Amino acid sequence: MSTTPDTDVIVIGAGFAGLVAARELGRAGFDVIVLEARDRVGGRTWTDRRMGHDLELGGTWVHWVQPHTWSEMTRYQRDIVRSPAVEEAFWLGAGDAPRRGTLDDFMALIDAGQQQLVDDVRTAIPRGVDPTVGGIRQLDPLSIQDRFDALGLDPDARSANESVWVGHVNARLDQVGLASAMRWVAATGGHWQLMHEASATYRVVGGMSEWTRLIAEDVPGEIRLGTTVVGVVQDSDAGSVAVTTGDGTTLRARRVVTTLPINAIGGIAFEPALPPAWQRAAAETVASQGTKVWIKVRGAIPRFFAYASQRHPLSVLKSEYFGTDAHGDYSILVAFGPDHTQLDLTSIADVQAAVDAFRGDLEVLEVAAHDWMKDPLSRNTWMTHRPGQLTRDLAELREPHGLVHFATTDNANLWGGFVDGAIESGLREAKRIAEELAPR
Repeated sequence: MSTTPDTDVIVIGAGFAGLVAARELGRAGFDVIVLEARDRVGGRTWTDRRMGHDLELGGTWVHWVQPHTWSEMTRYQRDIVRSPAVEEAFWLGAGDAPRRGTLDDFMALIDAGQQQLVDDVRTAIPRGVDPTVGGIRQLDPLSIQDRFDALGLDPDARSANESVWVGHVNARLDQVGLASAMRWVAATGGHWQLMHEASATYRVVGGMSEWTRLIAEDVPGEIRLGTTVVGVVQDSDAGSVAVTTGDGTTLRARRVVTTLPINAIGGIAFEPALPPAWQRAAAETVASQGTKVWIKVRGAIPRFFAYASQRHPLSVLKSEYFGTDAHGDYSILVAFGPDHTQLDLTSIADVQAAVDAFRGDLEVLEVAAHDWMKDPLSRNTWMTHRPGQLTRDLAELREPHGLVHFATTDNANLWGGFVDGAIESGLREAKRIAEELAPR
């Protein structure tokens, strides 16, 4: 069997990390082949146009404090639109007692608790670009729930504060490291209010899928869709890597970039085996295990957001779109829940019951969702760390493994778990490989 490389670099995955890495390497003069198992580019971003609107089934919100994201948006002339400002707020108080008020009422209720949760962020992570440097090493074993348990908030404030962070981390709070909250707030200079805005306010005009399509058009090499990678074997003597796909095809490259998230990387057989940090993290899995669903309800409902608890199938519900069709006015809401096993996303009746926990006056007409936890190419939504994972593993997860490189938002420094982190990692590994392969 020939060991002559078919190409310089094979990139596994055509999400933001893979597309950016392939574009940069191609433009640096290297031959690149991208292998993508899905029938589309975009990875965990995917714009569905059911219900007559751009429904982001995966990653959605962006912000100008995310430097890699904003640079790419500028490059591709992407604009932003604000999610609707709310007129009403609904939440659950102590004992799940229903509460209702204005946005100002809710913000006043959570202000002290949100600050106390991350009050030591500037000593924990003094620089957002170095998320493992500082007091975070002593705090990393704690979960977000541990921190809330220690704050002594009154029951109403505690319920509201916990619900906010369940929405951010897409899992129950005892499963998520305090470091996940700290690093995102550190990325916004220690301001939790700005972190909230950056993570859930501005959408990309035209949708994420259009944006990734434009990046894909800039990739000089070949992008093969519907091509699942099952094996990666390094031959260090030959200076090449053999990549085998599901149909038995084997391609050889001088370097490989895998962009699979931690939870899904076990779907590929690596030889030699993955480094200890990757094996350990993949066995533990990252913390995020929730769900996201778009919900069409009858009527032009006043703009609102609502929070339930981490015990409910859905913990966050908010207005996003409005319109009129043959059946009259409608509103489209987006919702998040902490545990994907709690809700059948194909059942309008189940979603209706989950919505009723927030308020009993909404009639569900249609739902749209993708269960990323069941998707073998992702097995999680957006990455959040379990207690102890960040400082233990992040540095090693970024290191190449022989001729294999890892580019994923899961091993980014600044905005891990966000599109920004994916772009950062793609840029990082493209630069490393270009330097390794440059003539000497």
